[in-house]
Amino acid sequence: MTQRNGRIIRQGNQNKKVFVYQYVTEGTFDAYLWQTLENKQKFISQIMTSKSPVRSCDDVDEQALSYAEIKALCAGSPLIKEKMDLDIDVARLKVLKADHQSKQYRLEDQLLKYFPAEIERQQGYIRGFTKDMETMAAHPHPEDGFAGMEVAGRTYHEKAEAGAAILAVCKTAKSVEGYPLGNYRGFSMQLSFDSFEKTFCIFLKGEMTHRVPIGNDARGNLTRLDNALGNIPAKLEQAETKLASLKQQQEAAMQEVGKPFPQETELATKSARLAELDAELNMDDGNAAVRSDRDSGDNCKQDDDRPSVLNDLKEKSGKVVSLTRDARLRKEVIL
Repeated sequence: MTQRNGRIIRQGNQNKKVFVYQYVTEGTFDAYLWQTLENKQKFISQIMTSKSPVRSCDDVDEQALSYAEIKALCAGSPLIKEKMDLDIDVARLKVLKADHQSKQYRLEDQLLKYFPAEIERQQGYIRGFTKDMETMAAHPHPEDGFAGMEVAGRTYHEKAEAGAAILAVCKTAKSVEGYPLGNYRGFSMQLSFDSFEKTFCIFLKGEMTHRVPIGNDARGNLTRLDNALGNIPAKLEQAETKLASLKQQQEAAMQEVGKPFPQETELATKSARLAELDAELNMDDGNAAVRSDRDSGDNCKQDDDRPSVLNDLKEKSGKVVSLTRDARLRKEVIL
């Protein structure tokens, strides 16, 4: 329809005003054509607006009509429109039911695998961060001082010296991978070179591993190490929050799993009605044959019960013939 109207409403048309008329004849095939256009517009609107609850849409260009449908259309039967509406509703409900079943399978999988694994992982994080906090608390910095650092077998009590020692190791080892660097505040240090970022990193290893990228400032590297250790309480809090959220999600999933499809009754009712319409419109060949046989039998009974003019004529003609024969016999006897 848009393409046909576009032949009139288009650029380059020299007429300032055009008129577009749409003619529809009641009780004809036009009803089916306009219904098809309506379904196609719904299909296009779903794609263009993304407001449809379904995840896939089928084009409606290919439409096949049986002889019964065409007969019903010609007769102006409202069953065709009801059937087409039910087709759309049943298809939508089937998609919603499939999505509901998919969610149920996903919930079951999460309850069996995802939630137990994630809860165990977060519990491991909590245990590890708690232990690292205890280690950090056991090796505090003295007031306005430095707790000391062991680098390459030597102990340094000044931040500047410890930072310089770290840079010296970095200069002599450009391609190290997991090189043991020393110890700091109860954590072992390993030096590693990140070939992608072209930077060195120090991994503080306790119960958990804390990655700290380092730069060219000797004292700044010590500050980065202290900041990484100072972030352990925040990481612990995040793990606890994540664990609480996972347990809530697990409880909600346990309540949702196993629930039936909420529109199951509507789907069953409309599917049953659609099957009735299909049978009534002779959509099923088997039902059509049975129905035609039944109809033919009914018609025969009706024909037998209905008074026939032809039978009356036959009866009357038979009486005339019999009377004529009787008259001839009487004439022969007289003669």
